[in-house]
Amino acid sequence: MKSSERSFARRIDLTSLQLFVAVCELGSIGRAAEREFIAASAVSKRLSDLETAVDTALLYRHSRGVTLTPAGESLLHHARTVLFGLERMQGELSEYADGVRGHVRMHANISAIVQFLPEDLGAFASEHTQVKIDLQEHLSQEVMNAVRDGATDLGVCHTGSSEDPEGLQSRAYRNDRLVVVMPQSHVLAKRESITFTEAMEWDIVGLQAGSSISLAMRQAAGQTAKPLRQRMQVTSLDAMCRMIDNGLGIGLIPDRAFALMHGMGHLAAIALNEPWAERELRVVARDFNALPVTARLLVEHLTRPLATEPRQLVA
Repeated sequence: MKSSERSFARRIDLTSLQLFVAVCELGSIGRAAEREFIAASAVSKRLSDLETAVDTALLYRHSRGVTLTPAGESLLHHARTVLFGLERMQGELSEYADGVRGHVRMHANISAIVQFLPEDLGAFASEHTQVKIDLQEHLSQEVMNAVRDGATDLGVCHTGSSEDPEGLQSRAYRNDRLVVVMPQSHVLAKRESITFTEAMEWDIVGLQAGSSISLAMRQAAGQTAKPLRQRMQVTSLDAMCRMIDNGLGIGLIPDRAFALMHGMGHLAAIALNEPWAERELRVVARDFNALPVTARLLVEHLTRPLATEPRQLVA
């Protein structure tokens, strides 16, 4: 390495790179400071020192936050590469540690959290008592973005039509099927199945925009000449069931989630007769081989083959 290269490397510190990436992801020095548990003035000072080290402006500062200069865009790309390389190094070296300890950052969508993760994470925690799991609920697209940006180690979500979204690797986790939920007194409640076109004749209580179910409904509605009568949107499956129970419409819910919440009102569920009602949840990561040993253990636990269980639909 040339002396000028060594001098440049010495002027750059990893903490400043991590804070720079955080500011870029959140678009605000203040929000980055809150996430990284450091004073905003300290973050601002490190960014100024970083700009001095590279001898160019990296951020445009304005009243609503910050945006990247062209040099900042370039540094963001290289900073993520450097930090990702450090994660890979940590993953390899962690195999030599005595015992398995540490923590795993994880984001998941509501379907995974309600239906499958409580049992799976509980079993993992009982086997690995020294591993802490930090779990956050997000929409599927937000989960993939967080994994791609390095804000979390693992994600569990619906990846859409692509098994491996751009910049990510994925492995199969679980399957679920959407059912149509309605009051037991509804005229459709005795049906065995229903198409989405038929369901569109009724007011629909949906999940928040951006959820995988909401996106699937809108895409299906776009292929018909009928309007989607989505009367309201909620942020949780239990809130949806309560709305439906009080006569505010019908809704689409994963079958196991409905079975777990059965007893919340006088509700019935019938099969949604559509190919897209069958869905797959997947575990996503930037590079499974680069994960720390604790995260790799969790991936192995979540993706191990399961005995086929008969599907029970509670009506």
